[in-house]
Amino acid sequence: MRQERRKVVASERVGPYTLLRVARGGVSPGEPGQFFMLEAPGRLLPRPFSLCLAPPGELAFLVDPIGPGTEALCRLRASDEIGVLGPLGHGYRLDVERPLLVGGGIGIAPLPYLSAALGRPPAVLGFRSDWHAQAAELLPNAEVRVGPALVTQLIPDGMDVLACGPEPMLRAVAEISPDAQLAWEAPMACGYGACYGCAVEVDGVWKRLCVEGPVLRPPSANRAMTVAATSGMNP
Repeated sequence: MRQERRKVVASERVGPYTLLRVARGGVSPGEPGQFFMLEAPGRLLPRPFSLCLAPPGELAFLVDPIGPGTEALCRLRASDEIGVLGPLGHGYRLDVERPLLVGGGIGIAPLPYLSAALGRPPAVLGFRSDWHAQAAELLPNAEVRVGPALVTQLIPDGMDVLACGPEPMLRAVAEISPDAQLAWEAPMACGYGACYGCAVEVDGVWKRLCVEGPVLRPPSANRAMTVAATSGMNP
């Protein structure tokens, strides 16, 4: 884990989202599914985002402008500076034989980097509109469903599923593929394990997505999901 101030290389629109490209410097991209805390200009707390792409010399993050913090990140332009802390959290396990990537909406954020690590396996993606579905261009070898059709209808038997998306989609994926690796879109504020915002139950033990070890006190939310990673959603 490393914290640095890095320059923005570019800010590109991808449908309703923004692909924020930052100079990598000495920051490791980490494992697919891990996340970084990005400093939102003018906001008190940084925001967590999965790494979307890791081209040479860069770190790229897919941002959905849904609140003041994410909107401030989307307004950044080339040569602006931003604080970057990471990588944090738990990545996907890559020791799979028949990988299938499953994503929904902004939950596709960690999948392009994951796809590159796994040699561009097949992917199925679900979006609520054609405008949002433009983000599928970031992921090779993908089949796309636009609502109200369900992306889970595209999951065949016998695949090693690695998924990220909204809670209803992940629960449906878990019913179809009980051994799937599911990345929770968890709201979190700190990235250090102090705020307990990202606490989930894993195999009967409450844990935080951002750090190793059990949660020291029960969180107020009642969640139960096997978690491999987090896409770090926080407006």
